[in-house]
Amino acid sequence: MVLIAIALLLTSVNANPLIVDDHNLWQRSGKFEGDMVLAPWQKNGVIDTTLRWPHRNIPYEISDVFGMSLYLNNDGDATGCWAQVGRLGGRQELNLQTNGCVWNHTIVHEFLHAAGFYHQQSSVDRDEYVTIFWENILEGMAYNFDKYNADFITSFNESYDYASIMHYGMYAFTSNNKPTILPKYDASIPIGVTSVMSEIDIRKLNKMYECI
Repeated sequence: MVLIAIALLLTSVNANPLIVDDHNLWQRSGKFEGDMVLAPWQKNGVIDTTLRWPHRNIPYEISDVFGMSLYLNNDGDATGCWAQVGRLGGRQELNLQTNGCVWNHTIVHEFLHAAGFYHQQSSVDRDEYVTIFWENILEGMAYNFDKYNADFITSFNESYDYASIMHYGMYAFTSNNKPTILPKYDASIPIGVTSVMSEIDIRKLNKMYECI
């Protein structure tokens, strides 16, 4: 179960950055929802089992750039922090810009995209748990807060997870330094601040790859 081993190993990577102190560079990488690259035909999300890595294994290789690279080829280009979602076939891209993306939580976050996960606040039931403040979102960036139908993504029968490493922070894509997303009923609940996978993240990953 190499996939699980890799994901859990990354939760213990040193959280100190190599160069810069920007923890949210992935949100500004210019990709879909900040850091996801979707193939033109990719319309069924992680429910499509063809997007999952066979034998629970993500092949990866060591790079001289900063000591970690993926068969999802990672060369540290200065284009931010982003990943293709799920296995698309052949060599594919996951980028960790050396100046800004080498944080524990960013690495784990991007690996989970590669494994086949979208952002937590994209979930079908998100409006029961968070409020989106559309008026505070940067012009032209509202699509980053889209949610998906149950035929696109699944929660694997797990509850909404404020503690997920895949959750946006409260100021994601803000235009005015005001919150763009907050937990309902208790806005003090922290979101988008964890550096490790939550228990629910781990259970979802295990369920996706039928390890439990």
